[in-house]
Amino acid sequence: MRAGGDPADGAALFPILMRATAVLPEGSWDAAGARDTITLDYDRRHRRRILLRTDGGAELLLELKETTHLRDGDGLDCGDDGIVRVIAATENLLEITGSRELLIRLAWHLGNRHLDVAFEGPALRIRTDHVIAAMVAQLGGTITERLAPFDPESGAYAHGHG
Repeated sequence: MRAGGDPADGAALFPILMRATAVLPEGSWDAAGARDTITLDYDRRHRRRILLRTDGGAELLLELKETTHLRDGDGLDCGDDGIVRVIAATENLLEITGSRELLIRLAWHLGNRHLDVAFEGPALRIRTDHVIAAMVAQLGGTITERLAPFDPESGAYAHGHG
């Protein structure tokens, strides 16, 4: 963090707020040069404007032109203050498995309930929800609890990158 004031003059040091106005998609920037990291769950990674605190303790104002889905490995461009790397936080999830036909049917039921769903290989992942878990089990799906980052499908009308 930069600081204002001169300690020799007895002035108090204070942090200056970083301001991120652009997102650099993973792979388009040198992640080894990140100034700091910020770990965010799914809800906090889908924003346009919000005050956040980095993992290193700095305040960061995310101020984008439009709502953007931040993904694990993206960089938040803070101009002269450098780039802050986004880390997707682990969350309590349910991993649903079954036959291909069953997963298609379950995906329809989940979508019909407007739930966010991540497609992970031969499985569906949703946030932990005991009511939905009971429905999935009743329909024949197998459920395994997982602690993992959640990055659901953004949908046909979503904006942002990725």
